[in-house]
Amino acid sequence: MSERVRVTGPPRRHAAARPGSRLGDVHEQTPLGDVYLRSLLSEQLGLAGRVLAAVALTLGLLPLLFHLAPDLAHIDVLGLPLAWVLLGVAVHPFLLWLGWRYVRRVERNERYFADLVGTDTGPHPEH
Repeated sequence: MSERVRVTGPPRRHAAARPGSRLGDVHEQTPLGDVYLRSLLSEQLGLAGRVLAAVALTLGLLPLLFHLAPDLAHIDVLGLPLAWVLLGVAVHPFLLWLGWRYVRRVERNERYFADLVGTDTGPHPEH
């Protein structure tokens, strides 16, 4: 019968054990970590709400504009009705720009959060 041997390595340092790091509070779900995480989530949710409001206001008001100004329905651009040009062509660059801005701000919020809890997420490109 063979004897059991316990193999161990050098002690590992965890992010929570690092001095000055608040990431352990988040991982261990302490009340302080909960505050940090709720702060990030509320900021991200607020940003998403603002983007949705921008889309709703710009795209939602176009039908209202055509209803209030029926003469716009008779305008043609390159042989197509103005409404089709606005909703079928012009809206796409706007949505791409809005999505690009949203991603940049979400990443900025995450960088701020990482800086707050004391983690190093790599290089921080300036935007």
